[in-house]
Amino acid sequence: MTENVLPQSSLDQLFLQARTFHYWQDKAVSDETLKQLYELMRWAPTSMNCNPVRIHFLRTVEAKERLYPALDEGNIRKVEGAPVTAIVAYDRRFHDQLPTLFPHIDARAKFVGNEPLIEDTAFRNGTLQGGYMILAARALGLDCGPLSGFDNDQVDRLFFAENDRHLRSNFLCNLGYGAVDQLKPRGARLAFETACRLL
Repeated sequence: MTENVLPQSSLDQLFLQARTFHYWQDKAVSDETLKQLYELMRWAPTSMNCNPVRIHFLRTVEAKERLYPALDEGNIRKVEGAPVTAIVAYDRRFHDQLPTLFPHIDARAKFVGNEPLIEDTAFRNGTLQGGYMILAARALGLDCGPLSGFDNDQVDRLFFAENDRHLRSNFLCNLGYGAVDQLKPRGARLAFETACRLL
């Protein structure tokens, strides 16, 4: 074991004992904690430092009620009970920020007018950043409940105003302090021998 490996308690918190939650304690998540979450996740790698993720943290009853028409029926209860629901989106104009984020070359020029490359890069890296968000949340003691099961187009119409039409929702993630007593037995995972090859 190398000196830089995290202690077992940290590995448990991030991965081994962490669970997906659908029921939540009646305990608020502070704005400061959400800011800390972003401050952690923003330093994780993306290609050409493109950082396309954009997150709307829905904290109020009114904000979450706006989301309900876009949700599959079974997800309404999950969002209703969560202290925070994050709309994890990606910016299809991320390349406008590249002169600041990646100033070594004219990276923006590579993307201008190339819609397939913009979409592919934004979606891949925005998804990657969504994963970082989950790990940052867990590192700060929060629990997570990622969700699909919603109408992306409707979410985009409801939350991304005319000036934000370049944003595209990717997935939702409830955040808070999970109700451990409501957990079901943990699902299986694939073994190394099934999922991996050493070449």
